[in-house]
Amino acid sequence: MRFHPSVNASIIKFLGFEQIFKNALTGLSIGGGKGGANFDPKGRSDAEIMRFCQSFMTELYRHIGPTTDVPAGDIGVGAREIGYMFGQYKRITGRYEGVLTGKSLLWGGSLVRKEATGYGAVYFAEYMLEARGDSLKGKKCLISGAGNVAIYAMEKLYHLGATPVSCSDSRGAIYHEKGIDLELLKDLKEVRRVSLEKYLEVHTDAQYVPISDYPENGNAIWRFKGDAAFPCATQNELSGDDAQALLANGCVAVSEGANMPSTQEAVDAFIEAKICYGPGKAANAGGVATSQLEMAQNASMQHWTFEEVDEKLKAIMKNIFDTANETSIEFGQPGNLVLGANIAGFRRVADAMIEQGAV
Repeated sequence: MRFHPSVNASIIKFLGFEQIFKNALTGLSIGGGKGGANFDPKGRSDAEIMRFCQSFMTELYRHIGPTTDVPAGDIGVGAREIGYMFGQYKRITGRYEGVLTGKSLLWGGSLVRKEATGYGAVYFAEYMLEARGDSLKGKKCLISGAGNVAIYAMEKLYHLGATPVSCSDSRGAIYHEKGIDLELLKDLKEVRRVSLEKYLEVHTDAQYVPISDYPENGNAIWRFKGDAAFPCATQNELSGDDAQALLANGCVAVSEGANMPSTQEAVDAFIEAKICYGPGKAANAGGVATSQLEMAQNASMQHWTFEEVDEKLKAIMKNIFDTANETSIEFGQPGNLVLGANIAGFRRVADAMIEQGAV
């Protein structure tokens, strides 16, 4: 579910279509859909956001359920918004059930759910590089965004010995060659919820590029030098010109943490250059996979450890990579994970529809 001023029927349609095949790739028993509103939580008080979420759920509750549709958070929908919507659902129905994912650990949430999409995108990049005898260790990584996906992609990159050197929000981008100060970034974006410009108050050696200074056809993030790129902000944020700049600077891997962040021109450039390129429906499926793990815990009234969920996430991402990679080989384009992921996801959905008959 997405709350953002740009939300309209067209965006929801294409995201919903993509979500079906992404979810199919996970190998888990989940369908796919998308929803949201053009409400902007940014700059609103908690009370305003609560009232909107309650009104929204008052209309939505009859269409969702633990075995019907189970919303999770996307842009503009974090733990706060999920909490307000879950509270209203419980108030209306009188039922406590796993009807939303991304919940607080206090009332049915899963460990690793917050980290899952970012962690998963990094695991996927590591599997792509491993297949070519390489790894993320020692690599400088460009990341866009400063939300959950970006922050926890950075955290996992540090775990694997890589160095994330950039991040961005709706006002501008930060480039810090020594490596992004993750604790400061978490404070700015998860606690204080202020502009990234505040980063410079602590790290004067970092570079800040306001959005007004971005290249005419692209994003400032992708014009810096990096070995790998993780677009983790929003759709169509990486243009064809950006892709050419990344390739010219020696980028060897792109793993999409956001939904469809690369334009078609950028995708074509990555495929032609034969670099490691993980499309969003494969690389960022860790979030929805962990949503399903949260649903499983809710249904069985269990609570798994961080390590248990993380291991399951790693296994799911490995399975997604293997499936997409093997399908690309089967269809004569080894390494083309766009083709591999598209065909593998579509085939699973089509086969299920055929087997269930004309209903």
